[in-house]
Amino acid sequence: MDSPFKPDVLKSKVALLTGGGSGIGFEIATQFGKHGACIAIMGRRKHVLDSAVSVLQSHGIRAIGLEGDVRKKEDAARVLESTIEHFGKLDILVNAAAGNFLAPAEDLSPNGFRTVMDIDSVGTFTMCHEALKYLKKGGPGKGSSSGGTILNISATLHYTASWYQIHVSAAKAAVDSLTRSLALEWGTDYDIRVNGIAPGPIEGTPGLDKLAPKEAKSKMSEYMPLFKLGERWDIAMSAIYLASNAG
Repeated sequence: MDSPFKPDVLKSKVALLTGGGSGIGFEIATQFGKHGACIAIMGRRKHVLDSAVSVLQSHGIRAIGLEGDVRKKEDAARVLESTIEHFGKLDILVNAAAGNFLAPAEDLSPNGFRTVMDIDSVGTFTMCHEALKYLKKGGPGKGSSSGGTILNISATLHYTASWYQIHVSAAKAAVDSLTRSLALEWGTDYDIRVNGIAPGPIEGTPGLDKLAPKEAKSKMSEYMPLFKLGERWDIAMSAIYLASNAG
């Protein structure tokens, strides 16, 4: 599919993406890079990072992979410092790291609930908090009077209710809430734009593969307004809009 944006719409921008090695995060990283941005992706699995960086570089994209766990403050700080050391600044932070599995509430342990909350909501806040000094206007390495951009990837599960997703719904509701709060505080104080994207069921993602058997996917599309599942490209185009000056 052809992009509706100019190829250089993100030229000279530097983006760090958590969960950027697979799924929606990787598609956003790819499209950001194809539109001129330098890319740093963060994840826990080195082989996934190495593979993703190799693909990005094959497209002529300047990209690096950085191992780290969003649940750990020290990892967040180290990855951000490495991004600045490599590219000289940070313009865009995309929080796409997420945990998910099917579990009835009665069978879900508090530790299982906490794990998803820690990755999705606490991890998102930790990355935002550690990135603040680099994203605020006049921050280290920016050389600019404007602030940066934060994009938090949420979901639609919690807008009503979803079977066996109480942990994920709670975590994504928290992500939506912190997105609104940071947009208010940091937009006013530091000229940082904070936005959220809440995808529905997206084809070709690890999340959908885990949650919906193949036969269920074909029936699922019958209930969609366009009679089709969303695609990763759709979300990436939304992300480009929000990360560009048009956003």
